[in-house]
Amino acid sequence: MPSSYDVIIVGLGGMGSAAAYHLAARGHRVLGLERFGQAHDLGSSHGGSRIYRQAYFEDSAYVPLLLRAHELWQKLATDSGREVFTETGGLMIGREDSLAVAGTLDSARKWGLDHEILDAADIRRRFPTFTPAAEDIAVHERRAGVARPEATVSAHLDLARGRGAELRFGERVLGWEDDGPGRKAWVVTDRGVHTAEQLIFAPGAWAPSLLSDLGVTVTVERQVMYWFQPEGGTGPFTADRHPVYIWEDPDGTQIYGFPSLDGPEGGAKVAFFRKGLPSDPDTLDRRIHPEEIEAMTEYLRPRVPALPGRFLKGAACMYASTPDEHFVLSRHPEHTRTTVACGFSGHGFKFVPVIGEILADLATEGSTDHPIALFDPRRVRV
Repeated sequence: MPSSYDVIIVGLGGMGSAAAYHLAARGHRVLGLERFGQAHDLGSSHGGSRIYRQAYFEDSAYVPLLLRAHELWQKLATDSGREVFTETGGLMIGREDSLAVAGTLDSARKWGLDHEILDAADIRRRFPTFTPAAEDIAVHERRAGVARPEATVSAHLDLARGRGAELRFGERVLGWEDDGPGRKAWVVTDRGVHTAEQLIFAPGAWAPSLLSDLGVTVTVERQVMYWFQPEGGTGPFTADRHPVYIWEDPDGTQIYGFPSLDGPEGGAKVAFFRKGLPSDPDTLDRRIHPEEIEAMTEYLRPRVPALPGRFLKGAACMYASTPDEHFVLSRHPEHTRTTVACGFSGHGFKFVPVIGEILADLATEGSTDHPIALFDPRRVRV
């Protein structure tokens, strides 16, 4: 006889772990299934740090979700006793008409968010690790900071487990069925069959295979994160002195980076945004190649000249992106017992706590009060 639950969650990375926590906290019988281990480094919810910001240049419609995520991150830190979030401030640097600057200002003004505009001289004086061009300006956002992906996932999972959720690791989903009203949904794994009233899929880079009938093309790209030991040490790069940042060049190239978070030997992390190659998550090239390190080093030298003192390490992760780079967060358009969360397109982790809350709403109530119309999969039937 298959085991039966109120909700089965497929994927226990950032989004799935948060959903497990919110559902278990509401008293639901939850089964979470993860093909790898807890807080693993084989998907996208790893790498030690993710940028959190509120003045969102991608679309101002995201701002209410970011404000709620901030509240929930504070609650998660209190409930778990873990350092899951650190406020550092943030800089969005570029020309006045760049997306990073103009879009950030648009969101900040629409929502009355605390911000400052800095010219190139202001940037150099306040943050001397940066060497902007004369035409560059920056938007400084005080409430920006660093979310810790592994700590966040582990905190949500441990709290969910403490509230009665059953979490299974090393169990791969082979297939599933949603039989519609009046019947159960089924999940078949390499260990057995499970049934539930509702399913949630948060499969990250495995969305193309597990959600093939979603009607949205989700492409997977390999991305590389780099850690450098700054020349002269990490002193100027510590979190009390150095903000998170996104820097956009006139040709649209963006890098993003962080302060030094893990002591003098941990270095500071930086990466290109959207400069990856199409990949298969099951055969992802996890090697960091010399030419990749050299390309990042050369890019940093005129912009953050002290940062590429010595390369420490790199790590590959994946972006799973939709055609318009907005999320998919919705009831499944073809299945009445299924909720989906995927296609977070390299900018989703900062939303993790509130997405968990939304998934719990959708799975148990069929709707949510949060504004998620932008994420309906029917907008991009490609």
